[in-house]
Amino acid sequence: MADVKPFKAIRPKEGLEQRIAALPYDVYSREEAKREVEREPLSFLRVDRAETQFTDDVDAYADMVYEKARDLLWEMVTNGELVEETGECYYVYELVMDGRSQTGIAACSSVDDYLHQVIRKHENTREDKEIDRIRHVDVCKAQTGPIFLAYRSHPVIQEEMERTRKDRALYDFTASDGIIHRIWKIEETGAVERIRKAFQEVGRIYIADGHHRCASAVKVSLKRREADPGNTGKEEFNYFLSVLFPDDQLMIMDYNRVVKDLNGLEKGELIRRISESFLVEKADQGPYRPEEKGCFGMYLEDGWYRLRVKEMPEKKKEEEHPEKWLDVAILQDRLLAPVLGIQDPKTDKRIDFVGGIRGLEELERRVHTDAAVAFSMCPTSVAELFAVADAGQLMPPKSTWFEPKLRSGLLIHRI
Repeated sequence: MADVKPFKAIRPKEGLEQRIAALPYDVYSREEAKREVEREPLSFLRVDRAETQFTDDVDAYADMVYEKARDLLWEMVTNGELVEETGECYYVYELVMDGRSQTGIAACSSVDDYLHQVIRKHENTREDKEIDRIRHVDVCKAQTGPIFLAYRSHPVIQEEMERTRKDRALYDFTASDGIIHRIWKIEETGAVERIRKAFQEVGRIYIADGHHRCASAVKVSLKRREADPGNTGKEEFNYFLSVLFPDDQLMIMDYNRVVKDLNGLEKGELIRRISESFLVEKADQGPYRPEEKGCFGMYLEDGWYRLRVKEMPEKKKEEEHPEKWLDVAILQDRLLAPVLGIQDPKTDKRIDFVGGIRGLEELERRVHTDAAVAFSMCPTSVAELFAVADAGQLMPPKSTWFEPKLRSGLLIHRI
C-alpha cells in the first residue's frame, strides 16, 4: 500500500517559471553549468550547482558551495521569486516532446515505502554521487529535484488528472530544448482524498530515473530520524519529492554503447568471434535501428551490420532471472565481455554510453573520432523494468534512458 501525499510546494512566482526551471543537475559538466547560469541568471541550476557562483579553483564539494546553495534558495523565497503554498496540494505535470504527451502526479512519496520495497529500484547507486546530494538536501533543508517514479495505471488517478487538465494551467511554457511543460494544482479536498486513496491501491511503485537523488533523500531522512528519536514518521523529512507517471504513458529510449578499441582484434577476426553467438549480416542501409528483442546494430569503419542473437532464453528462465535476458545483458555477456574484453562496464574506461536522444548519427560520429565500434540497442521496455524490480534484481548499468527530463526548480519540497 503506497503512501503518496500532497505537499506545500515552493514554486516560481507566475511569470518566472520558464526562467527558473532547469534540467537536472547531473546532465551538465561544471563548464556547461556555468555557461547556462551565465545565459540565464535566474536558472535554478545556480542552486543545484552552486559551484557556478565560484571561480574554477574552488572545490565543487566544499562546504561553502552547499552553504551558497542554501543561501540562494532561501533568498529566492525571501525576495518573492519563489512562493510557498499555504495548503497541501497535488500537482499534475505534463511534458510534451515531439507532439507526444506524458502526464503524471507531482507529490511526496514515503521513505518507509522505499525501505520496505513498496518503492522498487532497478539499479545500484554510487556512494560518491549520493554524498553530494545528501549534503545538498541536508544543508538546503529542501529537496529541489523530483525523482521520476512509475506505477501501473489506475483509473481514478487518470480521471482526476484528465479533469484537472481541463482547467487553466498554473504554468505553461516551452523550454529552450522545445519540450512543453504544463503544471496544474489540485487542492480540492475530495480530489486530494481520491488520489491518495487510489495510490494506496496501486501496490508497487518503481524508480524510473533518479536513483541517486532518491537514495540521498532516504539517507537524509534516516539521519534526521536518528537525531530526533521522538519523530512521528509524519514529518516532511520522511517523504521525498517525486513525479509519478502511469506505465502506459512512459517512453524509454535506447541506451547505446561505443567501445574505444577492438581489443587487439582485426576486423575479420572480430566478426568471426561475434558470429559464434550472433548471426551477422551487412545492413542494407544505415543507420540500423534494431526493431525487436535480440537484435542489435553494429557500426564499424565500413558501415552498419545487423546482429541477431542465435539462442534466446527459454521462457521459464526468463521469468526466473529477467535481468539476465535484457538486451543490454545479452550484449554484455555474449559480446562485450568475451570478445571485446569489457568485463565491468561500470568501471572500464574503454566503453561509453550514448543516450538515444542523441540519435544513431552520434554513434557514427564517435566511431570516426574517438571510438572503434558502436552498438545500437532496442530500448528496454517498461514491462522489463517492472519485471526486474519485482524480482528484486538489478539491471546492468545504463539500461534505460528516459525522455523528456523533469525540470528542477518548478516544485520544491521543504523538509
